[in-house]
Amino acid sequence: MFKYRSKLFLIAGLLFLSACSSYNKIPYFQNINRSEPTRENIVNFTALTIQNSDILDVSVNSLNPLAYNDSTTRISGYLVDHNGEIKLPMIGKMKVTGLTTSVVSEQIEQKLQTYLSEPTVNVRMLNFKIAVLGDVLKPDNYKVLNERITIMEALSLAGDLNITAKRNNIILIREIDGKREYIPMDISSSKIFQSPYYYLKNNDVIYVQPDKTKYATVDGSYRTFSLVLSALSIAAIILTNVL
Repeated sequence: MFKYRSKLFLIAGLLFLSACSSYNKIPYFQNINRSEPTRENIVNFTALTIQNSDILDVSVNSLNPLAYNDSTTRISGYLVDHNGEIKLPMIGKMKVTGLTTSVVSEQIEQKLQTYLSEPTVNVRMLNFKIAVLGDVLKPDNYKVLNERITIMEALSLAGDLNITAKRNNIILIREIDGKREYIPMDISSSKIFQSPYYYLKNNDVIYVQPDKTKYATVDGSYRTFSLVLSALSIAAIILTNVL
């Protein structure tokens, strides 16, 4: 009887350790000091730059606002063409790729001073969006209203990761300057905050890989095996008690 009970305790211990090991993969930012507040400098943020095929909204105000007429493009915005240019009233073609919206605003203001009295210009991106796919609550395309969004904010928009998602195997897919990058990311570590990819860019795609547990919930043969294994475990416990 002692021999059977020892085996039973060994099995229970292994199951307990397995459960603990699985849980340890769940929390985010595991290496953060949780006993006291800590502070660090943000050194990895870079302002969003304009790329080909972006759509820009250009809002112009001045002391003589009627002198600037862009009514034909105000609704749809200005498309950045394959040469990286937009075409504006009075100014004509203007190179904007590789620049931030604030820099473009300043350049347009300078060019319009010839035609307008004290012009003020605001440029923003109309088509800034990201996609979140995989093992999250609400996979979808999400429009970004400002020009600053992090990977954690994107996952929050998607309703956060499901419990079955792999926190240490998230893939960021980015297309820029005619090239596509696949970047692995690990949000179980606080090092994610220092990643040069922590701040997202237009058209970024985030894929969250599910673990095998997700597959187990939809695979019939795996579920059948699990049920049989559970039944055998219960039978073994009953047999041990009888003996």
